[in-house]
Amino acid sequence: MLCTWRTSDLRLLLTLIVFLVVASVNGSSTDKRQRKLELPAEANASLSVPVDTKAVFDCPSILLTSLVVTTWQIILRDKLSCTRAYRRDRNETKEGNCTDERITWASRPDENLALQIDPVATTHDGFYMCQMVTPDGNFHRGYHLQVLVPPEVTLLQSKNGTAVCRAAAGKPAAQISWNPEGDCVTEQEHWANGTVTVQSTCRWEDHPLSNVSCSVSHVTGNKSLSLELTQGAQTTANLRFLYIIPCIFIVFVIGGSIWLLKNSGCRKCKLKKTEANPGVEEDEMQPYASYTEKNNPLYDTTNKERCRMLQSEVDGIGLDTL
Repeated sequence: MLCTWRTSDLRLLLTLIVFLVVASVNGSSTDKRQRKLELPAEANASLSVPVDTKAVFDCPSILLTSLVVTTWQIILRDKLSCTRAYRRDRNETKEGNCTDERITWASRPDENLALQIDPVATTHDGFYMCQMVTPDGNFHRGYHLQVLVPPEVTLLQSKNGTAVCRAAAGKPAAQISWNPEGDCVTEQEHWANGTVTVQSTCRWEDHPLSNVSCSVSHVTGNKSLSLELTQGAQTTANLRFLYIIPCIFIVFVIGGSIWLLKNSGCRKCKLKKTEANPGVEEDEMQPYASYTEKNNPLYDTTNKERCRMLQSEVDGIGLDTL
């Protein structure tokens, strides 16, 4: 019996030892997994920054002593990808295809691995990602950067009496509202740098107003402008139609008068021509009369007698004087 109990005790003891060994191995692997899961592995985030300001991008919070290599990958719109890397064991940095001098390390990479842009421009819209290599694994953090541009807001009254509210070169596009509401038309114009100009034109024909306001909503801030409407400009559009009718009537009257004058002048010219025809016939007969006078003997005799009488009268007068 003693030998039997001793053998069973040994078996039980061996089983207990094997169980403890397996439990310790599983426990150590679980602890390693838990430690790895506790390390930050953050995903992408969106970041909006006003233009002409400073933007800073941070890497995941990792102890620098466990760091091997850190790489920043920069992907901008319509440009080639840019990389900036830091290797800790050699304490050296490298760059690849990075030409924008405004994008730099925030400080010394051996102290701070953050990236900065100073100042931010509309061309810096893009994706920025920090990749870190450690013995415990690789970690990253990405940023979708959107550069904000406040629009230039103006409010004026046009010649036809409408009010025009304009939010020029904003990013993203602004929203325009009116008080009071009217008959409005809104248009957008997109520019190559990503900005948008929004223009809203309103009229209040049914209810003439003396004052209106325009409100512009934008992520960089809201703005409101007021405008006093002049009655003369408001009624210009309505009076224009009244001015057109008399002008058209005057044009027709002048045109009709010119036409009548031309017709009456033509008739007078025709009458004058018909009256002038007898004179022409008399002129045409004159050569014939002169011809008959020259070739008729009766005309020659009469002329000779007249000449003789005149000559005798002259001679008589001359003798008396002597």
